[in-house]
Amino acid sequence: MEFLDHLMLGFGVAMSLQNLAYCFLGVLLGTLIGVLPGVGPLVTISMLLPITFGLSPVASVIMLAGIYYGAQYGGSTTAILVNLPGETSSAVTCLDGYQMARQGRAGAALAIAALSSFVAGCIGTILIVALGVPLAGWALRFGAEDYFALMLLGLVAASVLTHGDLLKALAMVILGLLIGLVGTDVNSGIERYTFGLPELADGIGFTVLAVGIFAVAEVVSNLEQKETREVFTKTIGGLLPSWSDLKTAALPTLRGTAIGSFFGILPGTGPSISSFSSYMVEKKLARDPSRFGKGAIEGVASPEAANNAAAQTAFIPMLTLGIPGTATMALILGALVMNGIQPGPSVMTRNPELFWGVVASMFIGNAMLVALNLPLVGIWVRLLTIPYRWLFPAIILFCALGNYSLNNSSIDVYLCAAVGILGYVFAKLSCPPAPLILGYVLGPMMEENIRRALLLSEGDLSIFVKSPISATLLVISGLLLISMILPAIRAKKEQAYAEG
Repeated sequence: MEFLDHLMLGFGVAMSLQNLAYCFLGVLLGTLIGVLPGVGPLVTISMLLPITFGLSPVASVIMLAGIYYGAQYGGSTTAILVNLPGETSSAVTCLDGYQMARQGRAGAALAIAALSSFVAGCIGTILIVALGVPLAGWALRFGAEDYFALMLLGLVAASVLTHGDLLKALAMVILGLLIGLVGTDVNSGIERYTFGLPELADGIGFTVLAVGIFAVAEVVSNLEQKETREVFTKTIGGLLPSWSDLKTAALPTLRGTAIGSFFGILPGTGPSISSFSSYMVEKKLARDPSRFGKGAIEGVASPEAANNAAAQTAFIPMLTLGIPGTATMALILGALVMNGIQPGPSVMTRNPELFWGVVASMFIGNAMLVALNLPLVGIWVRLLTIPYRWLFPAIILFCALGNYSLNNSSIDVYLCAAVGILGYVFAKLSCPPAPLILGYVLGPMMEENIRRALLLSEGDLSIFVKSPISATLLVISGLLLISMILPAIRAKKEQAYAEG
């Protein structure tokens, strides 16, 4: 009965005229940026962070969440019609979706992608409720040392599971932690790492860092890419899939949803790994694996279900534990903190309208996305013809105006440009930016909890191993690091022996 009361509260909040408008705006923007290659949810959310200051926390999260899961829908349109994923997580959809378009079945591919995404999105939202409530109740028993160990595990997992070099990922985490230390120490009131600049007394702003390292750096990187697009628009028709298509896609959709839900909860994985994993599972289970890559409808249904389920369940650790598993979740968490909301296990008791309002808005948003993606596919196709070089001046202008409007300070604009250049250098060096932003967001909270734990234990470091929860989390963090470091050391030894 209590659950129904909470859900009614959520729908009451989500169905207000203002929140409905921001939900629609979020999913519309999400679809748009998902369709346009080179403009992702990270870029869009980072640009819109300054706007969230003028909104209520509930409206802010509803809009930003809509952008995130809406982009997963839009990315499939580009993958199917252009063979160019609007989102990284839609890269696998290109393999079979584009082949279906070439065979004159673009309409069926788009319909299956939208329907499997809708099913996965709804199931993922149900899982937020099913897992979020008991997880938050369990986390309420955490002490300061347990929170520190949990955040450390989140950072380690994000570094270990991210693509690329483990050492570079760990270095980016440490850099993010150091950037988070800039400013005035809360306990002593002493300025740290400000180099005598009064503008840095409050630290480097979250929006400055997010907009610079994601939006500005992404624009510069995309300008290097040559635009060659072949859009299949003449064969789009028959948006209602056949009964045979629905039967073939049913089980792959459910399997993709299960895989995506699992990976969405894990830090550092997200929709991309989910879609790749689900595709490989379907190929392994298929009676005729040779069909994949030649227009198999399972190759569209399963990855699209997986990336949408992962996008939904990624909110579970962020809302209930205050631990963002991806860079996008870190941005949304930052928006909450800027609005005076501290995500964590107490968010359900202190701000029930936020948690349940966001959950209810996800059901509404997923229904809106089906209505937006199928009937308006012609509009999305026309948008694909817009050259990226026409978009980037508007993006840069919006970034500059957004950062300036926060504090009416030109220093923020200069810092954003500097961070953007740094982000471009990181991209060239293959250093992932996501661990940096996670380190920046979690750094101050980690510092606060480790200080509190040491104050309570009068400086006794053994408090971190005396607590069963903290000790377990620290052991898991160590095992994760060892599991990734040992194979790398073994490979280096084998290479050295071979050269010798």
